[in-house]
Amino acid sequence: MAEVGKGVNAGKLASNVQKRLTRAQEKVMQKLGKADETKDTAFEEGVVNFNKQLADGTKLQKDLKAYLVAVKTMHECSKRLHDCLAEMYDPEWFGKEEVDSIAEDTDLLWQDFHQNLTDNALISMDAYLAQFPDIKTRIAKRDRKLVDFDSARHHFASIQKGKKKDEAKIAKAEEELGRAQKVFEEINYDLQEELPTLWNSRVGVYVNTFQNVAGLEEKFHREMGKLNQNLSDVMTKLDEQRLAKKGVKTASIGKSEEAANHSPPDSGSDAPKSPQKSREGPPVSRPPRPASPQEVKEDNIINLFEDAVVPDINISTQPQNEAPTVTNGSSEAELPPSVLYKVKAMHDYGATDSDELDLKAGDIVLVLPFANPDEQDDGWLVGVKESHWLENKNLLVKGVFPENFTQKL
Repeated sequence: MAEVGKGVNAGKLASNVQKRLTRAQEKVMQKLGKADETKDTAFEEGVVNFNKQLADGTKLQKDLKAYLVAVKTMHECSKRLHDCLAEMYDPEWFGKEEVDSIAEDTDLLWQDFHQNLTDNALISMDAYLAQFPDIKTRIAKRDRKLVDFDSARHHFASIQKGKKKDEAKIAKAEEELGRAQKVFEEINYDLQEELPTLWNSRVGVYVNTFQNVAGLEEKFHREMGKLNQNLSDVMTKLDEQRLAKKGVKTASIGKSEEAANHSPPDSGSDAPKSPQKSREGPPVSRPPRPASPQEVKEDNIINLFEDAVVPDINISTQPQNEAPTVTNGSSEAELPPSVLYKVKAMHDYGATDSDELDLKAGDIVLVLPFANPDEQDDGWLVGVKESHWLENKNLLVKGVFPENFTQKL
């Protein structure tokens, strides 16, 4: 039995070798123009489309796999990023549990996205391309069978044209031609049906693939957007709490400084710092030029001649029209009703703006109310030097000054 098998295999091998030799001879004859070749233009166009379709599908499959690799990489990067946030997030901070929950949901969302892309896009593409190898093999077989058919046809024609008619050889050649024709036509017929159908199927494959990818992306990004918004809200609230705590601390420090600035300064200590001004005060008008001693003397002489009666001067009292005597920088003269109280400068203060008063230690200042209370800054007063009031009897030359440089009288 083994010997028979060997014989059969040897015979088949010899037959295949003979077929290849015959096909090679036929191809040479066709290229040399000594034998006609069966042509099928429609089928050849189908083969061109088939090769293009296979190339396009293979590229799409390759790019889709690369896209899935990128999604997997983004998933891993996203997970590491959220793990980093979870490790850094202190347990007592706002939204710790919500941050951990967002990280878990984000990880699951990436997993589902990758799996759905695999199931609904990549697997479908793999199934689509799986049919091409078999069809490609049958196209190659159809080409070989076409050469066999042409060879059998030429052999039959040559025997018929021979001078010596050998009916047995003619009959055998005719039988071989019929068999070759049948084999070729069967495989050719199937391919003629399949190739156009396969070519048209590419549209549905592309539509389904990209619809699935687009739909899955849209759903993924919509859900991911919600998680990102939740995380952003948590971060916003955490920052608001931080700023609120910072504000409370700053206010506490500010109150302590304000209390220190309002406490009476020690005469032996260094001069305090003036408080900050947050506004631009109104410009202070230039004071009128004070009268010279000679002018004052001439005015007094004129007044002596104008008065009909010169009253006796009482040492214990002072006439209302006569300038009061100043003692230690203060006066007992009647003050304008707008004056709130008087303060005494305990330290020198150099004005740094046009709306401020220059003060020397010992100066007396008449404190006035602000024309607009909204313009008053904490730790600042407005007033006129008493020396100006005594000389000019007006409150025009006023300015602001730091309260902590003075002491209320």
